[in-house]
Amino acid sequence: MAKKTSDPKAGANPAGAKAKPLPKVSVEGKTIRAPLTQNPHAIRDTREKVLEVAIGREVRAFRKKLGITVADLAVATDISLGMLSKIENGITSPSLTTLQALSRALGVPVTAFFRRFEEERSAVFVKAGEGLDVERRGTRAGHQYNLLGHIGSNTSGVVVEPYLITLTEDSDVFPTFQHEGMEFLYMLEGEVVYRHGSNLYPMKPGDSLFFDADAPHGPEVLTVLPMRYLSIICYPQNSAG
Repeated sequence: MAKKTSDPKAGANPAGAKAKPLPKVSVEGKTIRAPLTQNPHAIRDTREKVLEVAIGREVRAFRKKLGITVADLAVATDISLGMLSKIENGITSPSLTTLQALSRALGVPVTAFFRRFEEERSAVFVKAGEGLDVERRGTRAGHQYNLLGHIGSNTSGVVVEPYLITLTEDSDVFPTFQHEGMEFLYMLEGEVVYRHGSNLYPMKPGDSLFFDADAPHGPEVLTVLPMRYLSIICYPQNSAG
């Protein structure tokens, strides 16, 4: 009889399973393990649970805006500290009577607690070749900027600008960029030596670069043309970008 071999992926005991190692990230030639604070595959609970969380966030936000503690709010509403904690953390669903008490104490209408829950979530779909051509510093140096989508006010508090950048002309003068936020580059075609601060990065198709955009950055040497790469810029909503 053939000896059975155990499959480590099948029937594994979660209690005895080893924790997965943190993902490796290369930073300036050094490999480090970076903790991920969000699960990109996570799915929110039921709609009712999301409503509880939305209400809790609004209650906490209005309370902090008034500069009062949970204890102060408990006295003003005659709601226990434990119940208020559960409400603010989205653990329990408050009754209409409780919402009315919170509304009076915080000086906002009851409907204000549902604001975040009822907000529309936007999406932008752009067909191939239909992005918006925009003028940015560097356009005269042979840079073509194609904006692939834009969402202004949103629930994340972050503005993201995805560009498809095409360089077709060699130039003796390369613009240096410096702006607020973070930027991510992904090479699609051609080759370039890209500068960030005092560092130079030779980039080929498939290479990427993620950096703090507050440091001077831009293409240093256009090695192979034409060149195309994605540039994704992120910055807070309350800044000019």
